[in-house]
Amino acid sequence: MQSNNYFLRDNLSLLTDFYELTMGGGYFDAGIENQIAYFDMFFRRIPDDGGYAIMAGVEQVIDYLNGLKFSDEDIAFLRTKGIFSEDFLSYLRNFKFACDVWAIPEGTPIFPMEPIITVRGPIVQAQLVETMILLTINHQSLIATKANRICRAADGRPIMEFGSRRAQGFDGAVYGARASYIGGCVGTACTIAEQEFGIPALGTMAHSWVQLFDSELEAFQVYARRYPNACTLLVDTYNVLKSGIPNAIRTFDEVLQPMGIRPQGIRIDSGDITYLSKRARKMLDDAGYPDCKICASNSLDEYIIRDMLIQGAEIDSFGVGERLITASSDPVFGGVYKLCALEKDGVIVPKIKVSENVSKITNPDYKKVWRLFDKKTRKAIADVITKHDEIIDDSKPYEIFDPEHTWKRKLVENFTAKPLQVQLFKNGKKFYNSPSVQEIKKYCQEEINTLWDEMLRFENPHHYYVDLSQKLWDEKQSLLSKSSQL
Repeated sequence: MQSNNYFLRDNLSLLTDFYELTMGGGYFDAGIENQIAYFDMFFRRIPDDGGYAIMAGVEQVIDYLNGLKFSDEDIAFLRTKGIFSEDFLSYLRNFKFACDVWAIPEGTPIFPMEPIITVRGPIVQAQLVETMILLTINHQSLIATKANRICRAADGRPIMEFGSRRAQGFDGAVYGARASYIGGCVGTACTIAEQEFGIPALGTMAHSWVQLFDSELEAFQVYARRYPNACTLLVDTYNVLKSGIPNAIRTFDEVLQPMGIRPQGIRIDSGDITYLSKRARKMLDDAGYPDCKICASNSLDEYIIRDMLIQGAEIDSFGVGERLITASSDPVFGGVYKLCALEKDGVIVPKIKVSENVSKITNPDYKKVWRLFDKKTRKAIADVITKHDEIIDDSKPYEIFDPEHTWKRKLVENFTAKPLQVQLFKNGKKFYNSPSVQEIKKYCQEEINTLWDEMLRFENPHHYYVDLSQKLWDEKQSLLSKSSQL
């Protein structure tokens, strides 16, 4: 019997939009279940109007696809709906994943309209995996992107993810911790994230600890004796400057100094932290503890952190919770999953979705995504989406152009062209081993370093171009022209 707790289930095959199953049943009963289809996942807008987003969640997509199956309980439930044929239910009972899947690796900066995941396979299967691919990549890419913005605002100061208790569910806490680490955080308050992924679990003390004792000094001194090598004291339970800092200094003098141990730090979680940190820094320095670090927390985000530092806050690290783990300023990543081609008698037939809303018109065909790098500066110049069988020859000049404002053209020379997607599955068999989350984090920072500084601005960042090859642009225009005649 499966657990009623979906987090403990051995598969999440029914975590689909129901229409994926009704369409699957329709495809099957119409005899076209083996029609080969191509789907792209892409997104249309960068959260917070930033300069780039960060790809995250690929490892969990691989885990999901690798274990995709339907249990007897799943089949019994679907039978109760009364709309699926027994032949289709039998197909699901004997389900065997057989798709090819490609993705841009985790940690890579990504941009609107380019395929970040491509799925090729039987139409029933390629449609069925839509929801899990979207929710996994949308969530982790959103949090990784937000975390990176916050880490950049801190200008090299460590950011700790403190949002577990404010996350949207327990899986949001666990995978949000993973994504925030990829984005640049040094660790998380979420203990299970260290057990699962090796992400450092971090924390200090709670206000309840201080309140439990008869005095703040007693609370500090008991804690210091218990955790002398990790002594960071929370100093704002009563009054930061009148009691918190003086009691912390006395604890350092009376407990840690006799043990030959230096204090780790203090944490301020309320009040005018910029002002308090300046005063606290002077008090600690005057007491002989210039090496005692000051950590700030309390509903922080990239804008607050940036302003605090501009105003001279004496903060060495930040704990960021709800506004990071929920990306509260712009909490929807907005990735979509669209049909882009079919195969008929071995020939790829491009498909396009047309809309009066221009931003919703899709790019057709089975495609490849390239990133062009300047050989001299090693900075990214632009991304180019081509038809799958096109090669960008970086031994000679290549013309790129804006797909909407086609008169904007540039001849690129002395560059390197790198295909971005890697193959995850081939004929349903796993074809790719995910790096560790530590390796992904390191790769992410290396890839961000290839972006121009102008793209790192929080307001009005430089627009990075995602262009279409001439062949793909011509094909898109031809399909648009034909659609207008239907």
